[in-house]
Amino acid sequence: QVQLVESGGGSVQAGGSLRLSCKVSAYTVGNLYMGWFRQAPGKEREGVAAISISGDYTTYTDSVKGRFTISKDNAENTLYLQMNSLKPEDTAMYYCAADRSISRWSELWREADEYAFWGQGIQVSVSS
Repeated sequence: QVQLVESGGGSVQAGGSLRLSCKVSAYTVGNLYMGWFRQAPGKEREGVAAISISGDYTTYTDSVKGRFTISKDNAENTLYLQMNSLKPEDTAMYYCAADRSISRWSELWREADEYAFWGQGIQVSVSS
C-alpha cells in the first residue's frame, strides 16, 4: 500500500514562499503519476499541479502557473511543490496524490478520482 505524508505547510504573508514535501513509502516515486490538490473551505478540491511517471512532463492549473513548481526526487522518494509569490487565495488544505496508472493523464490529471492514494493533507495559510 502506497503511503504519502505531506510536510512543509504553514502560515506566510502574501508574496512569501513555502515548499511542500510528500514523502512516499512502500513504492517508488519514479513509478507513480503524482499530483498536488488543494481544497479551501466551502470549495471543491482542485488539481493544482501534476507530474508524469518519468518526471519529464509537468502541468499546472492556470492560477499557479509561473509561481508554483512541481518536482520529484527519486533518491529521496519525495514529491515537492515549490510555491512562490503566494497569494491569500492560495490558502487551502493541500493534498498529495498518486497513482500507478492514469490513462489519458494529460487530459485527466486534475480529476481527483484518477488517484488511488492520498496524503492526510497539510494547511497553507497566506495572509494579506
